[in-house]
Amino acid sequence: MSFEDKMDFTIEQLGPCRIKSPIELSTKHGDFRANYVKDTSFVRYKVNVFEDSDESNTCTKANLMQKAGPRENIYFNPAHVTAGICTCGGLCPGLNDVIRAVVRTLYYRYGVRRIKGFRFGFKGFFSDEGFDTIDLVPSLVDDIHKIGGSFLGTSRGGGQRVQEIVDCVESLSINMLFIIGGDGTQRGALDVANEIEKRGLKVSVIGIPKTVDNDLLFLDRSFGFETAVQHAKEAVAAIHMEAHSQINGIGVVKLMGRESGFIATATALASHEANFCLIPEIPFDLDGPNGFLAHLEKRIRERHHAVIVVAEGAGQELLKATGEKDASGNIKLADIGTYLCDKINEHFKNKKIHVNLKYVDPSYQIRSAVCTANDSIYCERLGNNAAHAAMAGKTKCVVGLVHDKYVYIPTNLVTMKRNKVDPEGALWRDALDATRQPILMVNNINAAIERLHQQQEDEEKKVEEKAK
Repeated sequence: MSFEDKMDFTIEQLGPCRIKSPIELSTKHGDFRANYVKDTSFVRYKVNVFEDSDESNTCTKANLMQKAGPRENIYFNPAHVTAGICTCGGLCPGLNDVIRAVVRTLYYRYGVRRIKGFRFGFKGFFSDEGFDTIDLVPSLVDDIHKIGGSFLGTSRGGGQRVQEIVDCVESLSINMLFIIGGDGTQRGALDVANEIEKRGLKVSVIGIPKTVDNDLLFLDRSFGFETAVQHAKEAVAAIHMEAHSQINGIGVVKLMGRESGFIATATALASHEANFCLIPEIPFDLDGPNGFLAHLEKRIRERHHAVIVVAEGAGQELLKATGEKDASGNIKLADIGTYLCDKINEHFKNKKIHVNLKYVDPSYQIRSAVCTANDSIYCERLGNNAAHAAMAGKTKCVVGLVHDKYVYIPTNLVTMKRNKVDPEGALWRDALDATRQPILMVNNINAAIERLHQQQEDEEKKVEEKAK
């Protein structure tokens, strides 16, 4: 049985909703008033229809995602609520927009008056760190969307100290906890929610998925992704101008993407100026007749300039592994950007071909940027729907966009494995059209395909182990 066959999109509930919502909406259609959302409203996850498919089994818990939005009846009495918000992991455009949206929805729409901001991620829960909480009100957060970074501060790690986090939640009488972060953070959030349940506490734990790499499963995109691509596109435009203005100019831009190459791929499509896009999902050789350097040399001889976009996790098999991990438990990657530059310079020096190479890594500049208009809209609506979920007593779930609809997804499913660029999918196919690079830059195609299949099998085994 595959991972998809085991999926269950049922959202956990703290208890029955018996309190009338203070938000006055409509239960009817056609009265020109905004409507409540029912728990029986769903979005189909699998929407593709194939000629030989069986459509009789599509309305199941393995395919129906619960729609997000305000419910007519809620679980918590707003007067009794104390909410908590924290941001964890690396910076990402839109963090402040999400914080602002959660606070304003709780305060203005539900009348919640006790909202605490935990400073510097999970470390804000630990007394030995010495970080006091911030009492959040609209006047304090109204303008924070105009600046980058995180108003609450962020940090990596700490999610494994589950007992201490729940001790803090219990001591402050927190009823709902909004945790903004990527897959590692959401795994920590799930551990926290499980410990809360174990202690018999009624606390809603809602995740708002933040990963600039866009690598969270099921979601159309994660917030901050569009902003990252916009700024990455500007970096590519600048490096292209440098390369085009030099004799045999070569521009290399390294972008975010540890295990998933969505930013690099989207940037190659958006810029129209990248000639090579290197991502973790697609192996490549450096040397040999069909290796990357041979194709780069061909490009330089014919066009006298080239632009290369490379994701930080690409080509790691070519480098010496660091063997180290960061505070979040992520393996520290070797630097593919500088390695690639060294190899390019070495190759053309040996060929006695003059080149002028420029290298840009705009990652931290992108992560701290103020988000674009579309991302800001997305963040606002994520925060709103997260607040609606918590007030309705939902827990152990994240809010996200699927098929352009806002839905609630169980946290355990979202964190089961990373979303990746499909080497055989339409997105990568279109990226190949944009760059006009070879489909595979490897000398032994059969061996490369075998290696990819083995990686997929290893990943499926890890997913099965997590499911157990």
